[in-house]
Amino acid sequence: MSLYTKMVSAVLFPLHEKLKKHNTVEIRKALEKSQWHTPEQLKTAQSKRLQKFIATLYEHVPYYKTIMQSRGLTPDDIKCSEDLVKLPFLDKQTIADNFDALKSDVAGPLNRFNTGGSSGQPLIFLLGNERVSHDVAEKWRATRWWGVDIGDKEIVAWGSPIELGAQDKVRLARDKLFRSQLIPAFDMTQEKLLGFIHQIKESRPRMLFGYPSVFDLLAKTAEKVGIRLDNLGIKVAFVTSERLYPYQRENISRVFGCPVANGYGGRDAGFIAHECPAGGMHLSYEDIVVEIIDKAGNPLPAGEPGEIVVTHLGTSEFPFVRYRTGDIATLSDKRCDCGRGLPMLESIEGRSTDFVVAADGTMMHGLALIYILRDMDGIEAFKITQESLQLTRVEVVSKQQLTDAMVKQIESGFKARLGAQVEINVQSVTEIAAEKSGKYRYVISKVAQ
Repeated sequence: MSLYTKMVSAVLFPLHEKLKKHNTVEIRKALEKSQWHTPEQLKTAQSKRLQKFIATLYEHVPYYKTIMQSRGLTPDDIKCSEDLVKLPFLDKQTIADNFDALKSDVAGPLNRFNTGGSSGQPLIFLLGNERVSHDVAEKWRATRWWGVDIGDKEIVAWGSPIELGAQDKVRLARDKLFRSQLIPAFDMTQEKLLGFIHQIKESRPRMLFGYPSVFDLLAKTAEKVGIRLDNLGIKVAFVTSERLYPYQRENISRVFGCPVANGYGGRDAGFIAHECPAGGMHLSYEDIVVEIIDKAGNPLPAGEPGEIVVTHLGTSEFPFVRYRTGDIATLSDKRCDCGRGLPMLESIEGRSTDFVVAADGTMMHGLALIYILRDMDGIEAFKITQESLQLTRVEVVSKQQLTDAMVKQIESGFKARLGAQVEINVQSVTEIAAEKSGKYRYVISKVAQ
């Protein structure tokens, strides 16, 4: 670790977090100790924290006090993760319908967030300092597993307007201080791809972070034009927000000359799991209770795939209790060779968001289209299918009638991305049908790439 990285990790970043009133450093230090505890010790600690969490919700969150009283429950009835079945599931519609009642009456400052909507139904929710501190600490711990730290040079390939829209002077100064460079992961023309590759070569980062699909595309482009990237000293490529396919892992690892560390989570559910150098997909067990359920909502044992349900113990100000993610995964009953006691996921079938292709051949992340719909009032769910370079179909479920103005807004937004000559077929539907797998796939590109 360089002297500069040590200064950032030990002084500048902790000061940054303290000024933001986050207790990230203390949490990370505690996590780095608890990760070596036995599964039994971790289970005991998790149960104690869960009991305290539920008691807090009962006292301060109107929605959960009402729910528990209606079921004849007191906080004493929830002693461990297995007792969570006594509480109802939480989903996006429930959050929307009970938004104000889900806010704690003693909550500190809360910031409004929304998901990217890659599951087809955007979600608006609130985050406070407690939740952010725990999520940042979990990510920081996992980063350090790979011998890199905050302050090491980093290239971030991202596409969220929240991140890209925040590139003001303060944000730019902070990123420069922490040696983090952002690659906008939307428009992927050949010229921009080559520019990004040149940026990576010039920077010689210690780590990469972003969408696996983007780094896979960069790897393929570099290989195609004969540019070497495996001699830059990159130690690890952290990928998240999408399902990581084996061919992507192989391409990224080969071309960039580094291992690929898979991460799983979301802005809504939190930082759920991260891969360690021994290959274990470890749960953020101290902060998040993970259940795997079948189609009827019944908990499944390790080894059986089902939907991931999350209870985030750092969300007392705006709780996520038994939150249905819509993703499919399998719990592992094995112990990782790394020696950590943290339980693991055996496999993950996360969200799948493809690239779409503009009429001029420009490739862009599917989120470029998703964000257009996500930010429109009145839209509850959607499905985007790119049939060809000339035709894209959009199915929309809206709270009220889909107006001509809304249709025109969708058409103009999509044409601005895909090309003025592209036909945008917008249809109002009452529901979005699942694919045969039972999973929604909301951006489907049928265009040969």
